[in-house]
Amino acid sequence: MSKIQPIITLITDFGLQDGYVGVMKGVITKINPSVKIIDISNNIKSQDIFQAAYVLYSSYAYFPKGTIHVVVVDPGVGSKRKALCLKTKDYLFLAPDNGVLSFIVDKEESPSIREITNKELFLTEISNTFHGRDIFAPTAAHLSKGFSHKELGKRVSNVKEIDLPKPIRSPGGVLKGEIIYVDGFGNLITNINRDIINRLREKSGNLKIIVGRKKLNKISNSYADVGAKEVVAIFGSSGYLEISVNHGSAKDVLNLKKGDKLVLGYE
Repeated sequence: MSKIQPIITLITDFGLQDGYVGVMKGVITKINPSVKIIDISNNIKSQDIFQAAYVLYSSYAYFPKGTIHVVVVDPGVGSKRKALCLKTKDYLFLAPDNGVLSFIVDKEESPSIREITNKELFLTEISNTFHGRDIFAPTAAHLSKGFSHKELGKRVSNVKEIDLPKPIRSPGGVLKGEIIYVDGFGNLITNINRDIINRLREKSGNLKIIVGRKKLNKISNSYADVGAKEVVAIFGSSGYLEISVNHGSAKDVLNLKKGDKLVLGYE
C-alpha cells in the first residue's frame, strides 16, 4: 500500500497580487517536494484575525487526518508574540499566538500546544516581516516529512484567544444572537447553531426571527424556498444559522454587518 501523500493547507491575508504565497510554497516544496499544498484562502481581509479564525474553523475538518493547517494572518509579526503548533487528535495547526486558533481551542478536546522555537527548522535569516516564509513554511514542511511536533519547543498552557460571542437566552425564552461573519455572497452568518435552536423549540408557538427591520417566521431548507430577492433564514454549510437572500446579497438588502444583532423566539 502506498504511503498517503502529506497535505499542507494555507490561510493567509497575502492576496494574489504579490509573490508571498508562491514563495511560501517554494520554501515548503524545496524541503519536501512530494507534499501537496492546498490554498483554503489567501484573500483574508488584511490583518482580520477573526475572519481567518472562522475560515479555519469552517474548513479544517474536511481534510484528511494528518493534514497540517498553516495560518499566517499576523499583524504582530516581528514582535514578541509566540509562534505556535497546536496538535489535535487528527490535525496539526501552525499559527501566530494572536487568537486565530480560538475556534479550534474552543472546539477540540485537550489539544497539545507548543511554542515553535527550534531554529534548526527555520530559514537561515529570519525577517521581521515575513515569518510565513522563514518560520511557518519550513516548520510545516519538516512536519510533513515526519518531524515530531514534540521537538518544536516547550509546551504552553495558555494561548491568546479572541472573544467568540455567545448567544444569550433570556428567562422568557427569547434568544439574542449576532452576525459573526459575512461571506463573499453577502450571507449573514450568525452565532446560532442547530443545538441552540433545538433547545429553543422546547417552547410551543410560532417561530419569530427579527434581524434588522426584517421579520421571518421560519427556518427554510433551501434558498429556493423563497422567491428571487427574498430574505431567507437557513442553516448554512458551517452549521450556523444564516440570513440570506435568494439570488441576492443579504448584506446589501438588509444593510447589516458583522456585529449586528438578531432576536429569535416563539410567540
